[in-house]
Amino acid sequence: MGYNPKLHHRRSIRLKEYDYSQEGLYFITLCAQNKECLFGHIVNHQMILNDAGNMVEKWVKELKNKYPNIDYGEYMVMPNHFHCIVEIVSSHKCANSSNALVGAPLCGRPNDTPIINTITGNFPVSDPSTISMDTTNKYGIHNQQYNATIGNMLDWFKTMSTNEYIRGVKTMNWQRFDGKLWQRNYWEHVIRNQQAYETISNYIIANPANWNEDKFYKQ
Repeated sequence: MGYNPKLHHRRSIRLKEYDYSQEGLYFITLCAQNKECLFGHIVNHQMILNDAGNMVEKWVKELKNKYPNIDYGEYMVMPNHFHCIVEIVSSHKCANSSNALVGAPLCGRPNDTPIINTITGNFPVSDPSTISMDTTNKYGIHNQQYNATIGNMLDWFKTMSTNEYIRGVKTMNWQRFDGKLWQRNYWEHVIRNQQAYETISNYIIANPANWNEDKFYKQ
């Protein structure tokens, strides 16, 4: 049965009234459209990136240059998705990114119960606007910096990586994708304490070894 908006409601499980531009740590997952394995393959429990996968990794790393209030921790580009821990830092920390993330105190809302009881369950889903190729004009070239929310950060990432992937299809015979490179939705968790941070970091690191049991697994 096809998608029926009257029956299949997109439900966001983002925290109501939570400011996703405030300081804190976030676990982000973005998956390729139709779970197509476009970015490489798993060999002996290790992720082997192809040229498209290296391109995705490049734009993940470029987020810090685009957004001065962004840093990132563990990340992993998988055959059809990527995971990343993103930190939104305050302006006084931006000049010294070496203070960010690893070993640093968490900046989320204090004394909250962790969202994550098990990583393998369903992730909270966000529903950003569909990204079209003309959004490059909206977000500009990558050295125009401004503070980020999780949503506009991922919008920019989708735009830049999609543009470059299209060039790869045209000039380097990369595998074609169906309509859109990335799924419309993304998955996010607010990381509220050190235990959740360590659990998620370990999950990201072990993701290639556990590929066959992954919810995004596709042969």
